[in-house]
Amino acid sequence: MSFRDLRNFTEMMRALGYPRLISMENFRTPNFILVSEMLLWLCRRYEPQTDVPSDVETEQDRVFFIKAVAQFMATKAHIKLNTKKLYQADGYAVKELLKITSVLYNAMKTKGMETTSVSEEESSKFKFDLGSKIADLKAARQLASEITSRGASLYDLLGKEVELRELRTESIARPLEINETEKVMKIAIKDVLEQVQKTKDMLNNVASDEANLEAKIEKRKLELERNQKRLQTLQSVRPAFMDEYEKIEEELQKQYSSYLEKFRNLAYLEQQLDDHHRVEQERFEEAENTLRLMQNRLKEEEKRLLKSGNNDDSDIEIQEDEGSDSEEEDRQLIKQRTAMEILMQGRPNKRIVGTMQGGETEDDESSEDSEIDLDDDEDDDEDDLEDDSMEISPSKANRRARKPEPLEESDNDF
Repeated sequence: MSFRDLRNFTEMMRALGYPRLISMENFRTPNFILVSEMLLWLCRRYEPQTDVPSDVETEQDRVFFIKAVAQFMATKAHIKLNTKKLYQADGYAVKELLKITSVLYNAMKTKGMETTSVSEEESSKFKFDLGSKIADLKAARQLASEITSRGASLYDLLGKEVELRELRTESIARPLEINETEKVMKIAIKDVLEQVQKTKDMLNNVASDEANLEAKIEKRKLELERNQKRLQTLQSVRPAFMDEYEKIEEELQKQYSSYLEKFRNLAYLEQQLDDHHRVEQERFEEAENTLRLMQNRLKEEEKRLLKSGNNDDSDIEIQEDEGSDSEEEDRQLIKQRTAMEILMQGRPNKRIVGTMQGGETEDDESSEDSEIDLDDDEDDDEDDLEDDSMEISPSKANRRARKPEPLEESDNDF
């Protein structure tokens, strides 16, 4: 007896609906009354119409009860019980009782599953699918036809049994003739001798075939040895083209390494060139924006000066102030030079020609045009800007304020 078996038995009996509470301590000592009650309840649970005697007062009644239960379970449920263990009525009887309870418990579980399946079938309006049973149906039909044919043949043979019985008895009762028996035995002996001779011939042929096969095997072995020796000589001999092959392989390795290095350098230089172009483009755009701002500022200042000059009386003479005129011209020159330097940094290959004309004097003196040439090199451009003279001839006499002309842009300008 094990604790697990006892626990499973009590749980199954509780699930089956046994009215009495079963404890694990009930089977520590023999308790035949409890075992008899459970056996009787299980038998009636299996078949309510069973006729099992319930008298267990005397020893003979108990033996008869155990035998009746075992016979009932063997015939009805095909369960083989050990009557000795059941008669002990202790923990060993639990294993025998567990056989019956497990069958009933599994039946109860399958019944619950069938009820659920029946409910599902009812919900599906009693639909039944025979697709999965086609193979079983074909096998059943084949077996039925085979049983019918075998039964018919058996019936025919049994019908001939009367005639065959007479013939069999006649042949048995007939006395044996020695001459016929001797002839039959001689014929049988002759057949056996022929078979023996054939077997001997086959054995002799086997021996000759074995000798031929051994000769062929030896021949193949010799050829194999010769081929192996030839292979070893060919492997030991160095081919004539092997030196050239190794040289070409080394050169190929060098060329491949140089190719990898050049390819890597080329990729790096392309990346650097792309970065340089991007930086130059950014600087160029920045210079364009700066120059545009400077031009807008210069135009605004010119407009402001023009407005201030128009407000002055044309008949009033401007006092000679060479210091103020020169300062105004210097500021304009500084602004223009700054704009030129920015343009030169952004687009060094471009040339900008600008003119600045002052106002006319009373003696109709005209100012000369100023030109600024920009070269490709930035250092040379700065020197040229310093050396170039931007000649502006201010009138020593009084002059009136006049709007200066804007910068003239060349065709290559923005």
